Amino acid sequence: MSVKRAFLIVLDSYGIGHAPDAAEFGDEGSNTLATIVKSPKYDTPNMSKMGLFNIDGVDCREKEDAPEGAYGRLTEASRGKDTTIGHWEIAGIISRQPMPVYPEGFPKEVLDEFSRRTGRGVLCNKPYSGTEVIKDFGDEHVKTGDLIVYTSADSVFQIAAHEEVVPLEELYKDCRIAREILKGEHGVGRVIARPFVGESGNYVRTSNRHDFSLVPPKTTMMDVLVGNGLDSKGVGKIYDIFAGKNIQTTVSIKNNVDGMDKTLEIQKEDFHGLCFVNLVDFDMLYGHRNDVDGYANAATVFDRQLGEFMANMKDDDVVMITADHGCDPGFKGTDHSRECVPFLIYGKSVKSGVNLGTRNTFADVAATVLDMFGVSGDVDGESFWDRVKRPEA
Repeated sequence: MSVKRAFLIVLDSYGIGHAPDAAEFGDEGSNTLATIVKSPKYDTPNMSKMGLFNIDGVDCREKEDAPEGAYGRLTEASRGKDTTIGHWEIAGIISRQPMPVYPEGFPKEVLDEFSRRTGRGVLCNKPYSGTEVIKDFGDEHVKTGDLIVYTSADSVFQIAAHEEVVPLEELYKDCRIAREILKGEHGVGRVIARPFVGESGNYVRTSNRHDFSLVPPKTTMMDVLVGNGLDSKGVGKIYDIFAGKNIQTTVSIKNNVDGMDKTLEIQKEDFHGLCFVNLVDFDMLYGHRNDVDGYANAATVFDRQLGEFMANMKDDDVVMITADHGCDPGFKGTDHSRECVPFLIYGKSVKSGVNLGTRNTFADVAATVLDMFGVSGDVDGESFWDRVKRPEA
């Protein structure tokens, strides 16, 4: 039984305990999963059955006697803990150099060139919470038309603008200008459009966010799949994270629930290849906002939809669940946390109860996906498909 369709679902920031090098990132003691399971809102029987709590080092819930999937712990090899680097590593690229961050704001020469080309001034230019920055600078932006530029602990250049002051297409154009400027030494992972609406004292961000990422610098598993005539589909931020490179079709989503609804729709399609899914609410709405109950409830809701997905799987389908970093909502601060992440794999072609132990890189996922489809390519990582596939697969 060969695999026809693989669904790879990234639960954005769903870490399972601090990584061996977490102290270098100030994250020793972080554990997203251990934090959220303490909430009365947490209930994930399907992930539990797949082996989530059987993973090495996960001791915050009882283990399953007979897990239905294979499971393991992934350690990040790249020098970063953000969305772009995490997803690139899952797709087969280990980033040995960290992307630039700007704790003191962006240099004058970058902003001068940005203002010259956009014709608008700049406000803020500091690391800032996305909800707080529009509270503090929204009025001045509406009055002057200057763009609110800010960053975070991640490698990002974010531009906030009121949709009635700066039309969306102009904001996206300004982001493309920033993307052209921010290369080489200042090659941040993402330029992000952060539009908002509302009146003074009641500004709210809209769902028209758009990310402008660097093009991946090396071969990804999607490049190899498409090069071998297989399909490559993206759900949510995947298209943006990889700058569209060899993501043949993409669907945008409103939230996690919508993301899984869209994935359930794709499950009805006849295709041969990979469907790569990102569910960002865990990170964006709950991790960064230190909302333990919200994060726990989002996990519970996802798990219910996962149950529906599993019930609809065909014999030649495989589903994989992982994460790109941590964002422990109970840990100090509001930034991402350097954590190991879970890996769960389930399907008729997958052995039950295989413990993959601790893998040294997320990139083993990419090598495994390629192996699953019987193709090879120049990606980082080592396949573990032989360890988990049933003999007839």
